[in-house]
Amino acid sequence: MTVTPFKSEISSRGARMLRTALGPGITAWLEDASVVEVMLNPDARLWVDRLTEGLIDTGAVLSPAEGERIIRLVAHHVGAEIHAAAPRVSAELPGSGERFEGLLPPVVSAPTFAIRKPAVAVFTLEDYVAKGILSSDAAAQLREGVTSQANILVAGGTSTGKTTLTNALLAEVAKTADRVVLIEDTRELQCLTPNLVVLRTKDGVATLSDLVRASLRLRPDRIPIGEVRGPEALDLLKAWGTGHPGGIGTIHAGSAIGALRRLEQLIQEAVVTGLTASGDYALTPLLPPTQGSHP
Repeated sequence: MTVTPFKSEISSRGARMLRTALGPGITAWLEDASVVEVMLNPDARLWVDRLTEGLIDTGAVLSPAEGERIIRLVAHHVGAEIHAAAPRVSAELPGSGERFEGLLPPVVSAPTFAIRKPAVAVFTLEDYVAKGILSSDAAAQLREGVTSQANILVAGGTSTGKTTLTNALLAEVAKTADRVVLIEDTRELQCLTPNLVVLRTKDGVATLSDLVRASLRLRPDRIPIGEVRGPEALDLLKAWGTGHPGGIGTIHAGSAIGALRRLEQLIQEAVVTGLTASGDYALTPLLPPTQGSHP
């Protein structure tokens, strides 16, 4: 069929237009392997988050008009409306898959956005040990957890390395023969198993809860999820605890106990039974926030 090449060319053209609109400065940062995220603040200053240095004021500025133009162009490309009554756009940029979050007044004083790059490489548990972040015994325990199909929640705050550690655990999953149905909002998780189905949410079409329920009909052995943060927690816990163990997910919490309490809160039930049986491992952050999101 000729439709696929045509659509591919349109997508490539859109990606090039967006790169041009972002300008040489932002594009250069996005192509810099040491940069994790590029941010525009309402005061027009541009910041970057580097792996080894953390947040840095670049000294560069972007006018409100240019910031708004970028946000509107992204919204147009993904078919989203953005105006005073709907001043927010969340999208995955075409081509390289950066996660884009853009805001316009009145929720901010001036155009604001953050562009977060997907993980370029997967850091393995061996890498964690080599860098002194994990002990050999701790890495072995995590491998055993994956092999024995324990359910694992990776807990931490923003930019503490949750996704990086999750990808390291998924690298261990890829060594098994399990069929994996992976669920996420944006392209962040990587699992190189040959028997893989990736489900992604779409506003107004499919929520995380919808996809968790859909995944059960796809004959999964494991159901990893990018982030547990809403009502999908109940569906996920039921799936993990009733025939689909070995799940891996991330959750915003400051400790292992805090992760389980947060999960209980998300389930929004008066009494939650079987919580400890289904949440076998809860891992706290392994990286201090100043070290960025990769080891």
